[in-house]
Amino acid sequence: MILNPILHAQPRSNATQATLLARGVALFLGVFTLLNLAGSLRTRGFDLNLWWIDLRGLPGYIADPFLFLSGLLLAWFAFHPAGSKPRRIATAICLSLLLLSALGNCLTYYSLVLGGAVHPALPLPLSLVVAAGLGLILHTLFQIPVPGRRQDLFWSVALAGVLGLIFPLAQMVLFGKTDYRRPADVAVVLGARVYADGRLSDALQDRVRTACDLYHQRLVGKLIMSGGPGEGAVHETEAMARAAVQMGVAPGDIVLDKFGLNTESTVKNTSLMFQELHASRILVVSHGYHLPRIKLAYHRAGTEVYTVPARESYFLRQMPYNMAREVAALWVYYLRPLASAS
Repeated sequence: MILNPILHAQPRSNATQATLLARGVALFLGVFTLLNLAGSLRTRGFDLNLWWIDLRGLPGYIADPFLFLSGLLLAWFAFHPAGSKPRRIATAICLSLLLLSALGNCLTYYSLVLGGAVHPALPLPLSLVVAAGLGLILHTLFQIPVPGRRQDLFWSVALAGVLGLIFPLAQMVLFGKTDYRRPADVAVVLGARVYADGRLSDALQDRVRTACDLYHQRLVGKLIMSGGPGEGAVHETEAMARAAVQMGVAPGDIVLDKFGLNTESTVKNTSLMFQELHASRILVVSHGYHLPRIKLAYHRAGTEVYTVPARESYFLRQMPYNMAREVAALWVYYLRPLASAS
């Protein structure tokens, strides 16, 4: 009589934890999906649902309503998991289709890796992580509802907030560290610290060296060096160009953007240069933590680019700080168009 309740307590605890985790994942995916769709109504290029699910095989008039319904049902599940049978069935159908799509994205990813089209540092697509999350929600959806507590919703919201911090980090590691190099017209190299004596910082040296490798592999014919003033009299771009020439790049194949004071300026300035150079295929070189934001900025400027992470000579001590700062920077870049539109 005493042991029986104890034996049944642990499964219930596990079920509760699984439900909380599923609700947190559902809340993050649901809100992110709906925010993308709502933002796209106000600002062109705002929709970033591609970052977690690739539905480009479907026409927009099918993909967008489907994503809207899926986002709505995911958010609804997060706030009220024990719903009616019709709602559960509808949620299960949407989740199943999303899960199949995510698994299809995984197959596409691995076919590209095996074909040598992309070169990841860690061969783990974000689609596989998304598929696991969708599978957890789908599994929890059909479990016997566990009586909830008032604080359950609080923990689900808190978990969704944690996922909001993890998601940019996943982008930096899984997307940012993947090398998408291919034949292109130009490669843009984003600047970093140049010391007062004109020496490149180790981080900038890595970026320039990686761009020069692209040049020597005949993947690009020109390099655009983008940056701002250095710590001394030598401009970042001049120091970058000098280093590239020392590495065997012809001076005539180097173009300088001396007003690339930040990522946004670089995107704006180089987009005009692409037109002057008649360049339509673009590679961008920077460190992996920086590349998701660069990709986002170019996407919203209407330019498709392929990213190449700088080959690091050693692990930079400030890398954890850079990545933590980039989490905030990426969300600011993502949400800024909404503030501008309002």
